[in-house]
Amino acid sequence: MTERCMICRCHLHRTKNTYARPIVAGRGHATQHHFVAERFFGRSGNRKRTKTAGVFASCPWDNEGKSGVFCYECHEELLHNPVLLPEDIARFSDLVHVWGLSEVSKPEDRPKIAGRIALLQEVISSGLTTLRHQDVQRGTT
Repeated sequence: MTERCMICRCHLHRTKNTYARPIVAGRGHATQHHFVAERFFGRSGNRKRTKTAGVFASCPWDNEGKSGVFCYECHEELLHNPVLLPEDIARFSDLVHVWGLSEVSKPEDRPKIAGRIALLQEVISSGLTTLRHQDVQRGTT
């Protein structure tokens, strides 16, 4: 069975010495991505056996530890580097304030950053739902 990227659906491979190389094979190399960052639970892949205070005690989306397989391009260039323009940040900041998730100074606990993370996920989910609904209405499914 051929592995495919969860986003662009390209054929993936695991050919030795091609990961992240600036060649077609490097761009299509399989790579794993956690749906919810391990750091949100106080874990880090590059600091094994080190536990810090997490943002979440448990995953609000029931996806802790779950991951998917993506091509290098979609994983490293798309998921890890979203484009957030100044006007997007300003609108998100307004939502953060209206939802009571802004801060003047950082407290000891972290419920507001947890709320901002959850809000950003909601923004993404709502935007995707809206765009998909528009596609269905246009007949471009």
